[in-house]
Amino acid sequence: MFNSLSDRLQDTFERLRGKGRLTEDDINVAMREIRMALLEADVNYRVVKGFVGRCKEKCLDAEVLDSLTPAQNVVRIVLDELTSLLGSTDSKLTLAQNRTPNVIMLVGLQGSGKTTAAAKLAYLLKSQGHSPLLAACDTHRPAAADQLATLGGEIGVSVFRGDGRDAVAVASASIREAVDHLNDIVIVDTAGRLQIDEEMMQEAVAIKHAVKPDQILMVVDAMTGQDIVNVVTEFANRVDFDGVIMSKLDGDARGGGALSVREVTGKPIKFVSMGEKPDSLEVFHPDRMAKRILGMGDVVGIIEQAQKVADEQQIEDAERMLREGFTMDDLLAQMQQIRKMGGLAKIMGMIPGMERAMAQMPQAADDSQLTRIEAIIHSMTREERARPKIINGQRRRRIASGSGRSVQEVNQLIKQWDEMNKMMGKMRGLAAQGGGKKGRRAMQQMMRNMGGGKLPF
Repeated sequence: MFNSLSDRLQDTFERLRGKGRLTEDDINVAMREIRMALLEADVNYRVVKGFVGRCKEKCLDAEVLDSLTPAQNVVRIVLDELTSLLGSTDSKLTLAQNRTPNVIMLVGLQGSGKTTAAAKLAYLLKSQGHSPLLAACDTHRPAAADQLATLGGEIGVSVFRGDGRDAVAVASASIREAVDHLNDIVIVDTAGRLQIDEEMMQEAVAIKHAVKPDQILMVVDAMTGQDIVNVVTEFANRVDFDGVIMSKLDGDARGGGALSVREVTGKPIKFVSMGEKPDSLEVFHPDRMAKRILGMGDVVGIIEQAQKVADEQQIEDAERMLREGFTMDDLLAQMQQIRKMGGLAKIMGMIPGMERAMAQMPQAADDSQLTRIEAIIHSMTREERARPKIINGQRRRRIASGSGRSVQEVNQLIKQWDEMNKMMGKMRGLAAQGGGKKGRRAMQQMMRNMGGGKLPF
């Protein structure tokens, strides 16, 4: 979503880096470009005015202009201000320790993705060891309860529907249902409403008074432009929500709403939805998002994704690969892990500098690459997967025919497997050297070589 904004900001910083010293005119030009980039991203103009004003004031400081690396200081200032704009610190979901069940109420406009967000939040809380209950309190939209029931069934979370007529009564009854069935969290999915719909706004207030939620989260469509300011302000005045779930952040809109909401309302963004799958709801980290917008990547996020899908069997497999080498089955398992982590595009987007490369070569992050390679590997015999070196010309033609791919693609995969196997051999050698200076130098050289190379598939 932030690709266009990110490109504009990075281009501005590149021009600054080309100058040994910065003048006041250089800063003014850079701030003008940043202002235009934010306005084009549909960030609220009052937010842009305040942001650029703060950045300009700090950038014109004598210590910045007279430093040896003024351009780097400007980037640091913009990063700090952008992080502050997004929320400065993480805002975690606050649950009461002395109350069971905790109640989380979701509100939002029609079409904001609220029902889907309710299911994703339930999935996230379930993965953290909670036992959530979804309450279907949207009694206005046809089949809303059916949609929630379907989503709940997919993730193994119970859905309470009540009589399906009185939203306040359903919400109240869901608390009793949770107590009876030992659910420690109730997620109340209310009806989407229009900003000017007074009757439905009053219904949201009535549900709030009835269930006394521990947290009220507003689901905001990230594709909403400057009008998001009016929307969140109205909801803040009427139901006084505690935080925001930003949905559809994986879309292709300009994304200005996400940069405006925290500054306008003072309410933090707690979660962002980065896809359609149940596990696509993520805790929002302002500093990481700011770095990604400025093209600095999110290496910590990659590590966390890897840790999330790691298990003891994978650790054992890694140790075996270091001892015995890398098989095609290992490559297949690696690709399955990439899918679990969100796919190539998501992972590459978190690597510093890769988002711009992906924009120029979108095929590099196309998950269909994984599908093609999986087809080739599945066409191999068990022995061929374990010992790819035995795959001669005749076998390659058979594998290509069985997978529907070309012989050239089979050759390319085997070549890449061979390179990865050699890498494993080097790592075994480094381990045998016991981590001395020679081993560390060899490891550093290998990492540099890897950094300049292609993806292993």
